[in-house]
Amino acid sequence: MKVLVAEKIAEKGIEVLRKEGLQVDVKLGIDREELLKIIKDYDGIIVRSVTKINEEFYQHAEKLKVVGRAGNGVDNIIMEGATERGIIVVNTPDANTVSAAEHTIGLLIASCRNVAQANTAIKNRQWDRSKFKGVELQGKTVGIVGLGRIGSLVATRLQSFGMKTIAYDPYITDARFEKFGVEKREKLQDIMKEADFITVHTPKTEETFGMIGEEEFQLAKKGVRVVNCARGGIIGEEALEKAIKAGIVSSAGIDVLVNEPNTTSPLLDLDNVIITPHLGADTVEAQDNVGVTVAHEVVSALKGEMVPNAVNLPTLHHQELEAMRSYLQLGEILGKLYHQLERDAIEKIEIIYSGEVANMETSAISLAVLKGIFEPILKEQVNYVNARLIAQNRGIGITESREIANDNYMNLIRLKIKAKDKEFTVAGTVFAKKDLRIVDVNGFVFDVTPTPYMLVANNTDKPGMIGQMGTLLGTSRINIATMQVSRNSKGQQAMMFLTVDSDVRQETLKLILNVEGILKINFVKL
Repeated sequence: MKVLVAEKIAEKGIEVLRKEGLQVDVKLGIDREELLKIIKDYDGIIVRSVTKINEEFYQHAEKLKVVGRAGNGVDNIIMEGATERGIIVVNTPDANTVSAAEHTIGLLIASCRNVAQANTAIKNRQWDRSKFKGVELQGKTVGIVGLGRIGSLVATRLQSFGMKTIAYDPYITDARFEKFGVEKREKLQDIMKEADFITVHTPKTEETFGMIGEEEFQLAKKGVRVVNCARGGIIGEEALEKAIKAGIVSSAGIDVLVNEPNTTSPLLDLDNVIITPHLGADTVEAQDNVGVTVAHEVVSALKGEMVPNAVNLPTLHHQELEAMRSYLQLGEILGKLYHQLERDAIEKIEIIYSGEVANMETSAISLAVLKGIFEPILKEQVNYVNARLIAQNRGIGITESREIANDNYMNLIRLKIKAKDKEFTVAGTVFAKKDLRIVDVNGFVFDVTPTPYMLVANNTDKPGMIGQMGTLLGTSRINIATMQVSRNSKGQQAMMFLTVDSDVRQETLKLILNVEGILKINFVKL
């Protein structure tokens, strides 16, 4: 078999491919026209972030079986085209965690000891120690936003400096906080008020982009120092600039910018900000790990073996996949509802299969459920293979059960998700092998066909609620496709489930929430 390496990976990775008997062609910087001309001859391709793997590419890739992404994100790869053609897409999400954690700590120390500024001064023949007095880490409090793979490594390493570690992560269980000796804070605002140092380690999502802005800095301790080695924009650049000029933030270490590689950030002009050009994963060891890992994954995929970081396919034979495709899709949709309707960290997930679906390979559907649960908060880090491991690492208990029949449906998938004192339930079914329905949310009965954009509202059961909802959405130019209303009993609570044609802005949601009688409103994207 032939593998094309279209972007640079470590030589150790190329050696792995060749030792497995693969013909490896390294063509770095190949132009698009040439790539499309020759890709028909290859069984696999390894890329980083530049090469676009899209529909045009797939139409020329007649033999392709695997795309290896040497790195974490897969923004340059169109998943639908790969999945439709049975092409496995793999990536390397864990290869650079140590590197990123160490760079975080390096920036933190460099910024609080003015390392870069002092280096520049002394090389300009200026010996003036008085301008570069720093602060120690010992005895200080570090606030970690995001206690995932990298955040937990940062926590344990900073504890060795004698630092108190606190963290905010609404999607991590208490058990994980205890495992790493980190004190949990329920709100981001608590971190801002208490921490002497703040470092962020979350994926870039709609929820996290700009999550630390002007309001948050107004709550911060004067003299706080911040680090961002995660993604550009999680700490708002303009807000950070203002906080530094106002004396709220003493220093910052930044490895990622919103518009990188374009150097337009206002932070570039501030003397007490140390900025590096996205070096978090740029160590010899990390790049070796990335190259070797992606090579092993490509080899496994070409051998037809289970691939640990397969992004787009469950571990099923082709015939099984075809028979279960609708149930896999339904399971993922039901899972995606939780973190978009609730915020509490999950402690236990119970998945109940009833009717004909109970006779299928339900373990694969359960992976789809878990993928759906974690994807809204972790983005590209989740796939069918690692979804169960993610749950286990977060201390989440998973149980599956089967029932021979259901009184109301030929098949039913029901989730019971427990978080602290709450239990969230949702259920769905498949009609005629392909028509998906959401039929129950927390005891409210529906018959909703899932769509890409949906609104779910809890409200008091009284006249006028539906009309006000429609009016506000109409004023905001949001077209309602369908609306269903369910209530538990007359005059108490009701739930509205709306499918809409477009995205709904936060401003519109706030307007709806201000309506008397609206108890809760959530926008759901599938």
